[in-house]
Amino acid sequence: MNPSDEILDIVDENDVVVGQAPRGEATARGLRHRCVFIEARDAEGRLFVHRRTDTKLVFPSHYDMFVGGVVGAGESYDEAALREAEEELGVTGLPRPEPLFRFLYADGAHTWWSAVYRVRCDLPVSPQVEEVAWHAFLDEAEVERRLGEWPWVPDGLEAYRRLRESRPA
Repeated sequence: MNPSDEILDIVDENDVVVGQAPRGEATARGLRHRCVFIEARDAEGRLFVHRRTDTKLVFPSHYDMFVGGVVGAGESYDEAALREAEEELGVTGLPRPEPLFRFLYADGAHTWWSAVYRVRCDLPVSPQVEEVAWHAFLDEAEVERRLGEWPWVPDGLEAYRRLRESRPA
């Protein structure tokens, strides 16, 4: 199926479903929907970072420190988090991602309810070539160095900022 044809739940400012629309229409019209962000770390605690392909509907060729994507119509955040993590990392048998928090992302052109998760991935990854143009597990210092150098997806940056702020000092 073409990703633009995937049916999404459209939600209001309180994350209550108010309708459904194809993903392409939701994106084009700026309809609020649901997304999941999963922080994937390896056994050494390094963060999975990737560059999105240039064919992505939203933020093509940008870097991201989360795997994830849209929540399908009728799908729960938890179901989407596991599905998206396994799809984007190219693995099966991941533990269920741990839910951390939710927030409403809005940048003027895009808006979605965002559920942030964490998962440990000790398996060899084989990311989808349709989704991921480059990937590596980077330590936190390397990620911090790259924040000002690489073009990052703005919603992922917002989730990363909120995640950093939520960690104990």
